[in-house]
Amino acid sequence: MSENEITKLKREFLEYLEIEKGRNLKTIDNYDRYLSRFIEFSNIKFVKDIIDDTIREYRLWLNRQYSGTSVGGIKETLKKRTQNYYLIALRGFLKYLTRRQIGSLPPERIELAKTPERSIDVITNDELQRLLKSPDGDDLKNLRDRAILELLFSTGLRVSELCSLQRDIDLNKGEFAVRGKGDKVRVVFTSEKAKSTIKEYLNKRADMDDALFVQISPSSKDADKESNRLTPRSIERIIKKYAIKAGISKKVTPHVLRHFFATDLLQNGADLRSVQVLLGHSNISTTQIYTHVTDKHLKDIHKNFHNKGK
Repeated sequence: MSENEITKLKREFLEYLEIEKGRNLKTIDNYDRYLSRFIEFSNIKFVKDIIDDTIREYRLWLNRQYSGTSVGGIKETLKKRTQNYYLIALRGFLKYLTRRQIGSLPPERIELAKTPERSIDVITNDELQRLLKSPDGDDLKNLRDRAILELLFSTGLRVSELCSLQRDIDLNKGEFAVRGKGDKVRVVFTSEKAKSTIKEYLNKRADMDDALFVQISPSSKDADKESNRLTPRSIERIIKKYAIKAGISKKVTPHVLRHFFATDLLQNGADLRSVQVLLGHSNISTTQIYTHVTDKHLKDIHKNFHNKGK
């Protein structure tokens, strides 16, 4: 069965994202899923048939879809942020059509849903210190886990970036390059504590795996077997375990440590643009979500000047 026009153009758009834009396969899979859902809903075969009414009906349909979760026995619908993922994919597709001068709905006709201000999960400095000290043994697993925690706090790396690091990382300079979202390379910096814990961990490793952070078999008979690179899910489980051990009741994830990294810099006087570069944010508006929890001088102004006339 031959492709209809919109399915063919969708395939070419996904190929464009992979080849020309350098998007990773997970991103392309997501775009494929979002666009396929629109095509299935609208039953459109030609892109010229995408009109304002189609988008309005699609948005109404998205807004009424169940998310698969429930609160208090009541089924929840898709969050506005999730709905926007579908709309962003469709808008990107329409931009691609415009670039190729293929007549369809102008991409700017699709407005995103207003979303509530994003909340930031934070832990206190005391909680952070307890977390960093949680892997307190001198065996290989504790050394690895201590190195993971120190490196996340020192660099603000995304968990996927941490997992991609290689064993031959140069720790002498106190900085190294990492490839982040959108295949963009940035420089991150390591603290002396992070460097020393990583060196201690690597000095104790006996395997030949190229990955910096690897699975460690609990069985001594497997000691000579090649280890495997840790996955983001593995890192999440490790951090959750130590958060519980440290007596932290909040949910602690690798991203919470990234949040702490950003807020710590801002609270100590770093400018927003520098923090944006260190985090690898392509848009400074993403970095600005941290400012409302770090604007310490506003708290001081309120304390010093509020209600002084009484």
